Amino acid sequence: MERDRVISSKAEDRIAEALIRAIRVLPEDVESLIRRAAVAEHGQAGRLALGAILENIDEARRSGLPLCQDTGMFWCLASVGRESSVPLCRVEEAIIAGAGRAAAEGYYRKSVVEDPVYSRRNTGTNLPAVISYELADGSDVTLHFLFKGFGSENCSSLRMINPTAGEDGVSAAVLDMMMKAGGKPCPPVFLGIGIGGTMDRAAFLSKKAFFTEPEDSPLRRRLMDEVNGLGIGPGGLGGSQTVLDISIISEPTHIAGLPVALTVNCWADRKCSIVFKEGEL
Repeated sequence: MERDRVISSKAEDRIAEALIRAIRVLPEDVESLIRRAAVAEHGQAGRLALGAILENIDEARRSGLPLCQDTGMFWCLASVGRESSVPLCRVEEAIIAGAGRAAAEGYYRKSVVEDPVYSRRNTGTNLPAVISYELADGSDVTLHFLFKGFGSENCSSLRMINPTAGEDGVSAAVLDMMMKAGGKPCPPVFLGIGIGGTMDRAAFLSKKAFFTEPEDSPLRRRLMDEVNGLGIGPGGLGGSQTVLDISIISEPTHIAGLPVALTVNCWADRKCSIVFKEGEL
């Protein structure tokens, strides 16, 4: 029992430290794409917006303050190895404890309400987290965290389109969702797209997509060109740099359906992954 407490304490420390860092410092690949966009953007207003974003990134790293006042809602995908001996209840306990510590110590804004319809009383802890589980090969337990600010999450959406619509239908659905989003999700944005499964599965895949390496497919290239062609631009002020990257996951679906889900992340694409080897959790 004492050994379990020691392991749990170390796991909690690792999670809390990773979650605090993630709201202050962007992943290297994310920051690199933003800096490239600042060079590529031709519109004057867009260049000014990207310049302000880069100043914000530098200041957050220097000061240790969050990149955005909306530190988001914790979304976690726990990928558990089939050969892992750790019980899921311990995985859940570690996630909750680590996230709670991070929210308390990392200058997180308290952004979660208990009752979404009536009282909307704030939990005061930025908890509960939204947790999903999946099985994976091996014995590692990997925790993937997104920090879902709702300026972008409110622009996420799903369409159940005609099963024969094909690539054109998928593209039209994504473009329509992005045109409706406009400048609200703080572009330039990152997009996760889930295609197939059921309605709820497609939505899950659209978030899981942020933790997969973008595949250079014809659909991805088309969507990159077409979304940037909307001219929404940085900050919604017009320009060529509306989307910085797109990741797509497709799965089998029913013969009568074609679910397409879109998760939008703002330029502050805050995320992290924490890997626990067997015996570390």
